[in-house]
Amino acid sequence: MNTTRDLINGNETKAMINFAIPMIIGNIFQQLYNVADTVIVGKFIGSNALAAVGSSFSVMVLLTSIIIGFCMGSSVVFSLIYGAKEIDKLKNCFFTAFIFIGIVTVIINVCSIVFIDEILAFINIPEEIFMDAKIYLQIIFYGISFTYIYNYFSAAMRSIGNSVVPLIFLILSAVINIVLDIIFVVPLQMGIAGAAYATIIAQGFSAIGIALFCMLRVPLIHLKREHLYFNKSIIKKISNFSILSSIQYSVMNFGILLIQGLVNSFGVSAMAAFAAVVKIESFAYMPVQDFGNAFSTFIAQNMGAGKQKRIYTGIRSAVKIITIYCVIISVLILLSAKPLMYIFINKSETEILRIGVQYLSIVAGFYCLIGYLFMFYGLFRGIGKPGVSIVLTVVSLGTRVILAYILSAVNWIGMVGIWWAIPIGWALADVIGVILIRHYYLNNRLPVKAWRNVYSLFFK
Repeated sequence: MNTTRDLINGNETKAMINFAIPMIIGNIFQQLYNVADTVIVGKFIGSNALAAVGSSFSVMVLLTSIIIGFCMGSSVVFSLIYGAKEIDKLKNCFFTAFIFIGIVTVIINVCSIVFIDEILAFINIPEEIFMDAKIYLQIIFYGISFTYIYNYFSAAMRSIGNSVVPLIFLILSAVINIVLDIIFVVPLQMGIAGAAYATIIAQGFSAIGIALFCMLRVPLIHLKREHLYFNKSIIKKISNFSILSSIQYSVMNFGILLIQGLVNSFGVSAMAAFAAVVKIESFAYMPVQDFGNAFSTFIAQNMGAGKQKRIYTGIRSAVKIITIYCVIISVLILLSAKPLMYIFINKSETEILRIGVQYLSIVAGFYCLIGYLFMFYGLFRGIGKPGVSIVLTVVSLGTRVILAYILSAVNWIGMVGIWWAIPIGWALADVIGVILIRHYYLNNRLPVKAWRNVYSLFFK
């Protein structure tokens, strides 16, 4: 197997799509971890258990997003160095990032276990599902180290152009997860704990599998003694990218957690409906999120290689790809909102169905906005400006949270205000993204005339 691939040659659109497709397929299977839990728990245990798993998912994503942010930030540094073909420096970077992120993971793991009651109280978990949520999260937290190992080696592989190997291990682990979910919850009747055990066993398989593969089959990750030292300049660079990327993902998921707390205040039916639509949306716009991550690697490798004009062409291609996909998926979700909800709930749960369909009818028409936002995240990370991604995230989530709390407090608006706050936040962040990229390229980089009309990126 060819374990590396550069993205600095050939057709830009083809290079990005070929690199992104395995990431998208892999994330689909990764989402199956949580969807399998949700479907099986909702169908075989009940709506209270579904609400508990849904609320727990928000907490789990917030904590693991810190680790994933560090891995993604490190991946950008890996890609820049790989694009410049500085192999010894790259190997030292692999070592430094591994130790650095490992320390962060241990701290998160300990804190999450010690403060689990306080975390659940913060997001307003109702008393009737508190213990279910606690049991589920306690088990999930013990598998955080698997999240770290898998995402670190996935980031390393993707930075050198290989998005296929992470896909293979995710597919295998997703199958294991689904099979164990059914066995633990249905015949063994282990309840919500069974769903959690199935998830961490599957995550352990993917983590150990990809680590062994990289150490045995990928020469670039074979480190020698001369690579095992801490280079101050590398540590600083990794820290800048990783911390900022982690802050971005943490802010994003903290905002989502605040929204989860607000939804929880509307009762168990709202919680269960929100849990279901979050899973639906994880499949709906997850491909453009993965495309944004692939786009970041494309940009970083070309920045490292000094191919600025190729970056410009890549942005135009990315806009077209995202627009076509998001229009199609928006139409599909709007036409099939009710059947999609029935995947997660029984037909007798009419109130949960009503709330879920209401959410999808409002939000699904605006997926292009979140698609462009993911593109901006990837672009600014790739050109070495991860702080801008944080600004866009704060604008998007800050607007969403503030508006959600304000609008939902108005009696005649209520819960609907939470749903409308989402696309408004996306739209405002996109406008700022266009302004910032225009400013960046007019003042810092290219003498290419096309940059003087940034809107040509979207409309030319």
